[in-house]
Amino acid sequence: MRILIHLLISAVAVYVTASVLPGVSIDGVGTALAVAVVLGLVNTLVRPVLFILTLPINILTLGLFTFVVIGLCVELTAWLVPGFHVAGLLWALAFAGVLSIVNAFLQGLERRP
Repeated sequence: MRILIHLLISAVAVYVTASVLPGVSIDGVGTALAVAVVLGLVNTLVRPVLFILTLPINILTLGLFTFVVIGLCVELTAWLVPGFHVAGLLWALAFAGVLSIVNAFLQGLERRP
Protein backbone atom coordinates (compact mmCIF):
# COMPACT_ATOMS: atom_id res chain seq x y z
CA MET A 1 0.00 0.00 0.00
CA ARG A 2 2.84 2.37 0.86
CA ILE A 3 4.46 1.77 -2.54
CA LEU A 4 1.22 2.76 -4.28
CA ILE A 5 1.04 5.98 -2.26
CA HIS A 6 4.62 6.84 -3.20
CA LEU A 7 3.89 6.04 -6.83
CA LEU A 8 0.83 8.30 -6.85
CA ILE A 9 2.79 11.10 -5.17
CA SER A 10 5.54 10.72 -7.78
CA ALA A 11 2.96 10.83 -10.58
CA VAL A 12 1.48 14.04 -9.15
CA ALA A 13 4.98 15.50 -8.88
CA VAL A 14 5.69 14.60 -12.53
CA TYR A 15 2.41 16.18 -13.64
CA VAL A 16 3.00 19.38 -11.64
CA THR A 17 6.59 19.68 -12.84
CA ALA A 18 5.60 19.18 -16.48
CA SER A 19 2.90 21.82 -16.05
CA VAL A 20 5.39 24.36 -14.68
CA LEU A 21 8.16 23.94 -17.26
CA PRO A 22 7.40 25.11 -20.81
CA GLY A 23 10.01 22.81 -22.39
CA VAL A 24 8.37 19.68 -21.01
CA SER A 25 4.94 18.41 -22.05
CA ILE A 26 2.85 15.51 -20.87
CA ASP A 27 -0.41 14.24 -22.35
CA GLY A 28 -2.31 13.35 -19.18
CA VAL A 29 -2.42 11.79 -15.76
CA GLY A 30 -1.95 8.27 -17.13
CA THR A 31 1.18 9.39 -18.89
CA ALA A 32 2.40 10.98 -15.65
CA LEU A 33 1.93 7.65 -13.90
CA ALA A 34 3.85 5.87 -16.66
CA VAL A 35 6.64 8.47 -16.46
CA ALA A 36 6.87 7.98 -12.69
CA VAL A 37 7.21 4.20 -13.10
CA VAL A 38 9.67 4.32 -16.01
CA LEU A 39 11.78 7.08 -14.46
CA GLY A 40 11.98 5.09 -11.24
CA LEU A 41 13.11 2.01 -13.16
CA VAL A 42 15.62 3.98 -15.22
CA ASN A 43 17.05 5.59 -12.08
CA THR A 44 17.28 2.19 -10.39
CA LEU A 45 18.68 0.12 -13.26
CA VAL A 46 20.34 2.36 -15.87
CA ARG A 47 21.70 5.30 -13.90
CA PRO A 48 24.18 3.31 -11.75
CA VAL A 49 25.56 1.61 -14.87
CA LEU A 50 25.95 4.96 -16.64
CA PHE A 51 27.58 6.42 -13.55
CA ILE A 52 30.17 3.63 -13.41
CA LEU A 53 30.85 3.81 -17.16
CA THR A 54 31.39 7.57 -16.99
CA LEU A 55 33.37 7.53 -13.73
CA PRO A 56 36.64 8.78 -15.29
CA ILE A 57 34.86 11.76 -16.88
CA ASN A 58 33.02 12.35 -13.63
CA ILE A 59 36.28 12.45 -11.69
CA LEU A 60 37.84 14.86 -14.19
CA THR A 61 34.85 17.21 -13.98
CA LEU A 62 34.68 16.93 -10.17
CA GLY A 63 31.24 15.32 -10.31
CA LEU A 64 29.59 17.80 -12.65
CA PHE A 65 29.13 15.14 -15.35
CA THR A 66 26.56 13.54 -13.03
CA PHE A 67 24.12 16.22 -14.18
CA VAL A 68 24.57 15.04 -17.77
CA VAL A 69 23.86 11.45 -16.69
CA ILE A 70 20.69 12.59 -14.92
CA GLY A 71 19.59 14.53 -18.00
CA LEU A 72 20.24 11.49 -20.19
CA CYS A 73 18.06 9.38 -17.88
CA VAL A 74 15.20 11.86 -18.28
CA GLU A 75 15.75 11.89 -22.06
CA LEU A 76 15.67 8.07 -22.08
CA THR A 77 12.39 8.16 -20.17
CA ALA A 78 10.97 10.62 -22.69
CA TRP A 79 12.04 8.30 -25.48
CA LEU A 80 10.41 5.27 -23.81
CA VAL A 81 7.10 6.84 -22.73
CA PRO A 82 4.81 8.06 -25.50
CA GLY A 83 3.12 11.33 -24.61
CA PHE A 84 6.07 12.65 -22.59
CA HIS A 85 8.20 15.14 -24.49
CA VAL A 86 11.31 17.05 -23.41
CA ALA A 87 12.68 19.84 -25.64
CA GLY A 88 16.35 19.10 -24.95
CA LEU A 89 19.02 18.20 -22.44
CA LEU A 90 18.79 21.50 -20.55
CA TRP A 91 15.03 21.07 -20.16
CA ALA A 92 15.66 17.51 -18.98
CA LEU A 93 18.05 18.85 -16.33
CA ALA A 94 15.52 21.50 -15.30
CA PHE A 95 12.81 18.83 -15.14
CA ALA A 96 14.97 16.62 -12.92
CA GLY A 97 15.79 19.51 -10.58
CA VAL A 98 12.25 20.80 -10.23
CA LEU A 99 10.89 17.26 -9.96
CA SER A 100 13.18 16.50 -7.03
CA ILE A 101 12.03 19.65 -5.21
CA VAL A 102 8.32 19.02 -5.86
CA ASN A 103 8.63 15.35 -4.96
CA ALA A 104 10.44 16.15 -1.70
CA PHE A 105 7.73 18.66 -0.79
CA LEU A 106 4.91 16.20 -1.50
CA GLN A 107 6.67 13.34 0.30
CA GLY A 108 7.10 15.67 3.29
CA LEU A 109 3.36 16.36 3.33
CA GLU A 110 2.66 12.62 3.31
CA ARG A 111 4.74 12.02 6.44
CA ARG A 112 2.91 14.55 8.59
CA PRO A 113 0.43 13.07 11.11
